[in-house]
Amino acid sequence: MANIDTYAPGSFCWFELATSDQSAAKNFYMSLFGWGVMDLPMGPDGVYSMFQLEGRTPGAAFQMGSDLREKGIPPHWGLYIAAQSVDDAAGKVSPAGGKVIEGPFDVFDVGRMAVVQDPTGAVFHIWEEKRPHANGIAGVPGTFCWADLCTRDTEAAIGFYGKVFGWQILPGEKDSTGYLHIKNGDTHIGGMPPARYLPPNVPPHWLLYFFVADADAATARVKELGGAVHMGPVTIETVGRMSLVADPQGAVFALFTPTAH
Repeated sequence: MANIDTYAPGSFCWFELATSDQSAAKNFYMSLFGWGVMDLPMGPDGVYSMFQLEGRTPGAAFQMGSDLREKGIPPHWGLYIAAQSVDDAAGKVSPAGGKVIEGPFDVFDVGRMAVVQDPTGAVFHIWEEKRPHANGIAGVPGTFCWADLCTRDTEAAIGFYGKVFGWQILPGEKDSTGYLHIKNGDTHIGGMPPARYLPPNVPPHWLLYFFVADADAATARVKELGGAVHMGPVTIETVGRMSLVADPQGAVFALFTPTAH
């Protein structure tokens, strides 16, 4: 287990489910990943569900409001990227070809954030932590472990994220598939599949991967719990085994079990 108290700028730091049925979604993920949940008041009409795992917080969920539904936004997992200053990072977005959708704004005394769209159309959040330390967790089943940027314009994405976060996005040393690896400093944090793998009816997006002990068993469990399996499980040679699934409300994510070395 790796408790995470500090997220380096440019790293993925928070994972948030926007759902059409918060109660059902909580039951699904609690059953799938063994998460607990702590509901916190969020305005007059709702709660913010903080998932719990080994005393830490692997992510959260909230009920989508009419403002999101009216825009045709489906249930989805959202990704937050850490910044030392959200205002500075957000200030780089437009010059790099992206769009600041909302913010920067304060989230109580917890942090400061902005909602951003990259030039290819993928939406994400920028987060500046204000608490003494974060309460993250990684390296155990049920935790975030990777993210793919699924887009049709890899060159625009490479330029944008390099300017905003200083990422390097390069081919793997022994990879001939066209899959690109995202490095934040010396750390591999995600990737970018070839554009041909993004179906024509699917908009650009960030895909979150969750680490599980057995991808096949977890995938079968998704179906038992009323979710859908879109792909796999499949083996990625020397890397691991993964599947692409969705919860009963339609939020898509990936399950991943690394190859034992």
